Amino acid sequence: MPTLLVAILADQLMREHPALTYAAAQADHSDIHVVLIESHARLQLRPYQRHKLVLVLSALRHYATALHAMGWQVSLRTADSWRAGLTDACAQINPDSIVTMAGAEYNARRAQERWSTWLGRPVVVLPNRQFLAADVPAASGAKRQTMEAFYRSMRTRYQLLLEPDGSPVGGSWNYDAENRKPLPKHAPIPPVYRYPIDAITQQVITEVAAYPEARGDATTFGLAVTHTQADDALERFIRERLPDFGRYEDAMAADEDVLFHSVLSPYLNLGLLDPLTCARAAEAAYRAGLAPLAAAEGFIRQIIGWREYMYRRYWELMPGLRRMNAWNATRPLPAWFWQGQSGMHCLDTVIARVWRTGYSHHIERLMILTNFCTLAGIDPVAVNEWFLAGYIDAYDWVMWPNVSGMGLNADGGLIATKPYISSGAYIKRMSNYCAGCRYDPAVRTGPNACPFTLLYWNFLLTHQPRLHANPRMGPAVLGLRHVDDDQRSAIQAQAVIWLERLSEGTEQ
Repeated sequence: MPTLLVAILADQLMREHPALTYAAAQADHSDIHVVLIESHARLQLRPYQRHKLVLVLSALRHYATALHAMGWQVSLRTADSWRAGLTDACAQINPDSIVTMAGAEYNARRAQERWSTWLGRPVVVLPNRQFLAADVPAASGAKRQTMEAFYRSMRTRYQLLLEPDGSPVGGSWNYDAENRKPLPKHAPIPPVYRYPIDAITQQVITEVAAYPEARGDATTFGLAVTHTQADDALERFIRERLPDFGRYEDAMAADEDVLFHSVLSPYLNLGLLDPLTCARAAEAAYRAGLAPLAAAEGFIRQIIGWREYMYRRYWELMPGLRRMNAWNATRPLPAWFWQGQSGMHCLDTVIARVWRTGYSHHIERLMILTNFCTLAGIDPVAVNEWFLAGYIDAYDWVMWPNVSGMGLNADGGLIATKPYISSGAYIKRMSNYCAGCRYDPAVRTGPNACPFTLLYWNFLLTHQPRLHANPRMGPAVLGLRHVDDDQRSAIQAQAVIWLERLSEGTEQ
């Protein structure tokens, strides 16, 4: 029988890994060697949030332990790089061939294509099965399939929330319009559950606490690190948060980290959870009368709609997506994104939340963080690097299309059909941030003007012809009719000064 080396990437911690299934059909367990690698180069690539590092390392070590308990020969290695670790493993094991599953990230997959040359052995690269979109054909002849059309095709393909005749349950495909309520005062929010720390995770916390460039406090870690714990996290979300998730999906609160969001993305992106399992759990809750239709549909749309759509668009647009800068944004990322204060309560709160927990929900990412960066003309590469460093669910395939495409519109509309920008009025309507801020979201100019409001109107004025050509930006551009020449001059003059100070890093 041949000797096989099964190489599993650190974000592929699947219960039923395709490479293991493939290998088991080719050789006896005694001739299969499973290799997992902790790459120092990857772990130190950025100043990562420590919770992200603890999550990845602890989940990887627990996965190795679980595979060993199932009877696999497992080698968990530390190495300077993935290439070095795999080369060393091949030298020791001397396999006839290597089996792996295609990486979700562009660089990983391109590296896998070179493994055979590097290692001098045949390499079987199996299709990635962590996503559902591979089973849904792209729209033929279409330059770009919209997310909504893609989402409907996914619902149909996987028979989610459909009537027997194939029509959507409730008569509508999308209930997003019902999911835009601000959080009421004194609304009861379920507490965030923290998973107990075992010996493996405690060892990882000790190691990560010593990483000199990493950020955040590793000792406050409490995320799921095993399949069983991730299953529990899904069950807790369905039971405790899904019923209110839909209506408050877009709400923000200064004193609540999670609200009714699932925080399942880190487990999905590591392979600890299966996306279809999550979607079917939400559907089952609706059909059992445990969650409203709008809540179940909204969650399912996030999982099989946006998540899958972003993965598909990432692979359609890479590697050029990293170079896209449709608005010619070149300003450096302000230093206070890493440390310090901006003076804007919403930004300071969300940034502090990221460095404390490694998380903020999608509306805070979109309408606070990338909204500001779009209006301020921040370099897309710098913004992506910050997101990749800070978030527990951040990987190349998810951040580049979400940040550059959805958040910054740096792709010129290839992913989202309009720039997602707003003044401070939206933030005030959907959150309680403004109540604790020195700036007034209703004021465009002057010392009390909210920077979001000032920069929003400056952005509209600066890019008026281009925005006017976008039908979805029409109402915003029409608002300029009510801004007279003196107001326009004042907005643009103050914006120039404000942005110059931002570039210089001086106090506003």
